[in-house]
Amino acid sequence: MKDKKILYVSSEVVPYLPETEISSMSFETPRMVNQQGGQIRIFMPRYGNINERRHQLHEVIRLSGINLVINDLDMPLIIKVASIPKERIQVYFIDNDEYFKRKATLTDEDGKLFPDNDERAIFFAKGVIETVKKLNWSPDIIHVHGWLASLLPLYLKQFYKDEPLFNESKIVTSIYNQSFEDTLNKDMINKIAFDNIDTEAIKVLEQPSYNNIMKVAIDHSDALIIGSQDIPEELDSYLKASEKPVLDFKEKDEFAEAYTEFYNTSVL
Repeated sequence: MKDKKILYVSSEVVPYLPETEISSMSFETPRMVNQQGGQIRIFMPRYGNINERRHQLHEVIRLSGINLVINDLDMPLIIKVASIPKERIQVYFIDNDEYFKRKATLTDEDGKLFPDNDERAIFFAKGVIETVKKLNWSPDIIHVHGWLASLLPLYLKQFYKDEPLFNESKIVTSIYNQSFEDTLNKDMINKIAFDNIDTEAIKVLEQPSYNNIMKVAIDHSDALIIGSQDIPEELDSYLKASEKPVLDFKEKDEFAEAYTEFYNTSVL
């Protein structure tokens, strides 16, 4: 992977959030590429329960200051950055007071999904892409982890399809079993359609369930990785029908060689 440029976009990354399958792989995979001489960037949301002082987050003024339009509202984009100790890896945080100041990630204290998670996902996807444009950094591979990050493939292939910086970029999405009950805001499809995104491409989001959101990610990715030992049967069938390169689940202690080979042979 020497000199390859890989962008990691995740809903959660250790050490900033507790260890889960997603947060762990969102750290281990870029660390692996970093050790092989690749260039990496990691992006995640700056949730309000991330301790900024302990992790030494600081705002990057030159990258902050633009507004993203979400469903006809101007939402200020704030970019913060921190370094993972001992790894020489920088992590960029997408922030906005309205969406990410609350002291929680995806659910309230009763375990209920936040009603604006759909807008937070849109804001995160657009925020990552706009920041990478400002960095003028053209990734060879973009690897997406977690459902809050999973609108990124859609936005890259639809809303930003004419952006030359990403012309050669290949999108890989990892599919996990970290789902949610019920659906996100039923108005999600209209908020995405507001960005002149073809409604045929997002028709399944009339019912914005976990499975349907991941189907949209699969449709707009170039290759897929199964990130959990068991994923919903509906998504397993959808992956097989997609006829795209799919890497089967690998345990944490054996993923490195398989992911490297997959990147080099099935993605690039």
